[in-house]
Amino acid sequence: MATETGDRGTPRGFGELLTEAAAAPVEGWDFSWLEGRASEERPPWGYARMMGERMARASAALDVQTGGGEVLAGVRTLPPLAVATEAWPPNVARATRLLHPRGVAVVADPDEPPLPFGDEAFDLVVSRHPVTTWWEEIARVLRPGGRYFSQQVGPASMFELVEHFLGRQPAEVRARRDPEAARAAAEAAGLEVIDLRTARLRAEFHDVGAVCYLLRKVIWLVPGFTVDRYRAELRALHDHIRAHGPFVAHATRFLIEARKPG
Repeated sequence: MATETGDRGTPRGFGELLTEAAAAPVEGWDFSWLEGRASEERPPWGYARMMGERMARASAALDVQTGGGEVLAGVRTLPPLAVATEAWPPNVARATRLLHPRGVAVVADPDEPPLPFGDEAFDLVVSRHPVTTWWEEIARVLRPGGRYFSQQVGPASMFELVEHFLGRQPAEVRARRDPEAARAAAEAAGLEVIDLRTARLRAEFHDVGAVCYLLRKVIWLVPGFTVDRYRAELRALHDHIRAHGPFVAHATRFLIEARKPG
């Protein structure tokens, strides 16, 4: 394992790593700050490529909870009408800068129903890692024959990390975000699930700063996370990495595609 070192080749200290991570900007959904410090396997299906293929065939598309707009901005061919929604103000600003030059309108919208669009407005709705999927709203804004395409966080994702800070979680918490529950909710809203895939992906954290950065950015992993509040747990994790190598956790993901009957 490569160890984080200072200018003279000595291992970087606990305090230095935390200070650096606590000062790093966390706007948007770009994780390039973690390069060389953490790694995570990618799902085998290639969400961005598959989403881009569907965008190229669409006439009107909506990206729900676009984050900083990074994934949508990478699509080669956008439909004639493309809209994105986002709730967090710093991400709204970032997505606007990225997407307006591509002709995409960015709408500031809270993560709750209703979506600010009329019935049957889109033939494609996409979302990568939504916090919540409001299935009835998805069904409402889709045209007959339209599709919802999404990659989502699965159950007990990164729970080795979560439980290091919060302790063992109840069974009902570990079972949240079940892909089969998503299937049932989609079908209850009148959609037909045509694809559902799952993946368990290895993640490695090479220094405590990488963990601190991730928990500041992905705020639902350890709600209310601050360095001061969890300093003891961070110190234990730092000591573990120094003694044993990378801290290993596993992310879970599922891909779901649903069609509104035509």
